[in-house]
Amino acid sequence: MNEQLRADGSLRHLITLENLPRPLIERLLDRAQSLVRPLGARPPVSRALAGRTVANLFTEPSTRTRVSFELAAKRLGAEVVNLEVQLSSRVKGESMLDTVFTLQSLHIDALVIRDAEPGVPGTVAAHVAPHVSVLSAGEAHVGHPTQGLLDALTIRQHKPNFEKLSIAVVGDIRHSRVARSAFHVLRALGVADLRIVAPPALMPEPGEFPGCARHTTLESGLKDADVVMMLRIQTERIAQADLPDAARYYASYGLTSERLALARPDAIVMHPQPMNRGIEIASEVADGPRSVIRDQVRNGIAVRMAVLNEVLAGRSAG
Repeated sequence: MNEQLRADGSLRHLITLENLPRPLIERLLDRAQSLVRPLGARPPVSRALAGRTVANLFTEPSTRTRVSFELAAKRLGAEVVNLEVQLSSRVKGESMLDTVFTLQSLHIDALVIRDAEPGVPGTVAAHVAPHVSVLSAGEAHVGHPTQGLLDALTIRQHKPNFEKLSIAVVGDIRHSRVARSAFHVLRALGVADLRIVAPPALMPEPGEFPGCARHTTLESGLKDADVVMMLRIQTERIAQADLPDAARYYASYGLTSERLALARPDAIVMHPQPMNRGIEIASEVADGPRSVIRDQVRNGIAVRMAVLNEVLAGRSAG
């Protein structure tokens, strides 16, 4: 999606990680890594985005993503506007584009959008003024690019040689924007052995995730994996997909210590959260020594700072 890039190759919009150049991805990861601080240390702050305004427009519930985008913008010196759809004019029937044009007239520089409808961030990006950047904070089942980047950063911190890794993505692949963004970024970074593990009802369509080995049992999918990326299972989707109840799902696909032993001894465990403990993952694993789930949360702010800096700091004030 070359429309995401400016003529000089810098990033203007971030709608998808698909076909994003590897050097750009690595530049964003390098920048994010420079912004990571240990827990308890003072976070990095700058005035790089002083005078810029970032609007968070979320039409779906969010905790980690919205808060981390807000903190990322503020720590770079930007002003932040948070819009709740329940309080906005969209409830009165205003279209998304009319809302965007209103915000644009108020001198917004970047729009961070989460929407349940596919195509919304791309449509907005195609219609905004040249000085405005659009960042996807989660698009239906289609993608979650900053989540993909923070997942890649977390993996790189523990296992930097992507080409040699075996990575298993486990759970509701069919409905997961997290899985799709992980696929794009991990393929771009050279991961050859990328596995998707799910019950048949939650497998994606045959044409999706090309080149990935498909496993319908956790035991085969986890064998000798270096990274185990668990996905959230929504209980309402279990019913809709004609799956067994939560307890039976956990019995077949829940990540326990015994099943994790099938992976490599130094394998790391990831989860984008929120977690359904006792459905897709056992607490002893989520809180155990091989879990990097809290690292993912910490890395989220650093990645979003890097992306905001990339799209806004380099352009003229206008």
